[in-house]
Amino acid sequence: MNKRVRSSGRPTLTDVAAKAGVSAITASRALRDPQKVSARTRAEVERAVRALGYERDPVASILASGRSDTVGLVIPSVTNNVFADLLRGVFDALDGTNPVQIGNFRYSPLAEEKLLATFRSQRPAGLIVAGTDQSPEGRAILEDMGCPIVQVMDVSDDPVDMLVGIDHHAAAGLAARHLAEMGYRRPGILTARMDPRTRKRAAGFEAAATGFDSHRRVTTPAPSSVQLGGRMLVDLLSSAPDTDAVFCINDDLALGALFEAQRMGLSVPDQFGIIGFNDLEFAAAAEPGLSSVYTPRAEMGRRAAELILSRLRGESHETPIRLDCALRPRASTARGKMK
Repeated sequence: MNKRVRSSGRPTLTDVAAKAGVSAITASRALRDPQKVSARTRAEVERAVRALGYERDPVASILASGRSDTVGLVIPSVTNNVFADLLRGVFDALDGTNPVQIGNFRYSPLAEEKLLATFRSQRPAGLIVAGTDQSPEGRAILEDMGCPIVQVMDVSDDPVDMLVGIDHHAAAGLAARHLAEMGYRRPGILTARMDPRTRKRAAGFEAAATGFDSHRRVTTPAPSSVQLGGRMLVDLLSSAPDTDAVFCINDDLALGALFEAQRMGLSVPDQFGIIGFNDLEFAAAAEPGLSSVYTPRAEMGRRAAELILSRLRGESHETPIRLDCALRPRASTARGKMK
């Protein structure tokens, strides 16, 4: 039996160091800051960790360094595919380096403030936060966090620290100009949830749309869903039956609008055009395929995590980083040009 193992049976960092043939300080550095040791030393320490089944004590790590090695991720939804893609990018970048802790504030500013305060007390290595629209209290907590922070999903001229996002107003303008180019002259818009990013998309579309007027807008604070998109299209065409196309602020609403248009006997795209936002996987799989505005969610998450890692290495980067969106035209707006 290894005499260096604690009476609890759990191997210690000293055990790892002894098995790897290095000092405890070097073993600790290899686990906490692997880029600061040689590849050979890192490999020996990792081999010892696996052989002994060593697990780091997060409390001891915080006490020793003043920081945990956890990267926090604060998002408004864990079921929305948009944020699932963001998470994928974050995990891809942090794989094998830092654990990730996720907080979901469900679009509630008060819940977001509480989450941020909890993360602050846990002293994370870094924090990735969805949105730039925190309450004054939430922003004050972020400014007091004491670690690298990256805001994602939106753009701002005044980020708390670093930022990787997209311009929702400009991206929605892509959809408006596309409908006009395809010959649609009386477009409507379906908007739900009405969070800040939704409002920017709505404003961007309305500012760029040809022939749009306010009676072709249907809005609800309810969360988006496919079924809701169908009901909203019925409401739109009841109040403005001559509407010939619709922009939906996300693909869930767009798919519901497509299903409802087909139930109503409307020919899509010849009689009625439909375009969504985000370009989720099902947009291309629908029949007809749904036109949409592509947003680089996974890249956003990856770039945000890479900024955290770079800052932890003492490197600096110019931000904000504004990523490009792109129009993905498909048959739902083709009007005879794509079959």
